[in-house]
Amino acid sequence: MNAPRLPNWAISLISLAVLLGAWEGFGPHIDPLFASYPSEIAKAFWKMTESGRLPKALWSSMQPFVAGYLLAALAGVPIGLLLGRSRVLEAAFGFYVIAGYSTPLIALVPLLMIWFGLGFMVKMVIVFLLTFFPICINTWVGVKAVPKTLIEVGTAFCAPPGAVMRQIVLPAVLPYIMAGLRLGIGKAVIALVIAEFLTAISGLGGVIISSANSFKTAEMFVPIIIIMVMAVALTHLVSLIEHKVAPWQNEIAGREGV
Repeated sequence: MNAPRLPNWAISLISLAVLLGAWEGFGPHIDPLFASYPSEIAKAFWKMTESGRLPKALWSSMQPFVAGYLLAALAGVPIGLLLGRSRVLEAAFGFYVIAGYSTPLIALVPLLMIWFGLGFMVKMVIVFLLTFFPICINTWVGVKAVPKTLIEVGTAFCAPPGAVMRQIVLPAVLPYIMAGLRLGIGKAVIALVIAEFLTAISGLGGVIISSANSFKTAEMFVPIIIIMVMAVALTHLVSLIEHKVAPWQNEIAGREGV
């Protein structure tokens, strides 16, 4: 008789409980200057929330994060589709996309600060630039991976180019698009922290810097954990959207639902 199989969420919760338990057990024996532990971080979280410092920093960070990510998605997906479908556009602009993806963003931050100042705009642009390229390239690669026989069948039945794109290419490319969106979330989080460290030193990145400079390790861990939780939650959200808009992909891959 087969033993009952634990769902994925239960395994994740058990793993998290073990990690937090071990951290809480060993944490008090470490110098608080170098590390903290869950109960102290929870106390710091409550104090920072009560004072309004944490909600204000979170709001300051979320605005450029959401704006930059959405702009990257809205630009990256159509441009990736065009590059994948047009030989001329791919030859003319494809290498620019590859070059942009390969360029270390941190080298451009001083120039971006001159162009866009030190406020919301520069943070949004940094998030956009670091997020756009993985979304665009994933979409582009997905279009190139669509079997030509599928497109030839649509063309043989006299389907116009728009119908071929909507009914054949897009459904086939959707898993690649969603993978790019998931990768983009991680890139957007990295871009946000870079922007807040190097430009305005505000938001959650500013809290990390100010807490580290004051040797308040528990407070420093609060925004770090919030950023981690935010990235994981948004990645799962994109996965849930993928399960809704492309349910056939799970059946093809043999994956379980989230």
